[in-house]
Amino acid sequence: MAPDPLIYLDVDGPLIPFGLEPSRYPLFGPPPRDDENPLLGRLDPSHGPRLKALPGELVWATTWMHDANDALAPRLSLPRLPVVDWPGPSGTDETDARIGLHWKTRPLLEHAQNRPFAWVDDEISEIDRAWVSGHHAGPALLHRVDPRHGLTGADYRELGEWLREIHRS
Repeated sequence: MAPDPLIYLDVDGPLIPFGLEPSRYPLFGPPPRDDENPLLGRLDPSHGPRLKALPGELVWATTWMHDANDALAPRLSLPRLPVVDWPGPSGTDETDARIGLHWKTRPLLEHAQNRPFAWVDDEISEIDRAWVSGHHAGPALLHRVDPRHGLTGADYRELGEWLREIHRS
């Protein structure tokens, strides 16, 4: 049996929305402690069950790195998740920036090792989609989320449909 597809999760934008007037965002408890990121109050705990219901293996793909397990997972009632450890600077960084390839794209493909994956982020571009299409042997969904609103019901439906289709094939 093939392994479950990976679901790479960014935090800022998809799970913690930003970009609108701060008063437009609902706040969820408990309030962040003084030593925590003040935007944690925007983290809607209903994302946890919705993420767990997706048919795939959740993986943090965020600059929060391992802090996502400490700061976010408990608020979302998620277990500790695997984390993509981003590599240091490389010889391709300048070229990638010049062509508009997101800095996460190459490391995610290396991490996926040709497994099917969905990448949920607010900074995905058509350049990333084209690059993944040409360099990844397995199915991939690069799902861009509007950072002003974060993950919505429509996003969860699209992700769920794609992931269920992968399981059927």
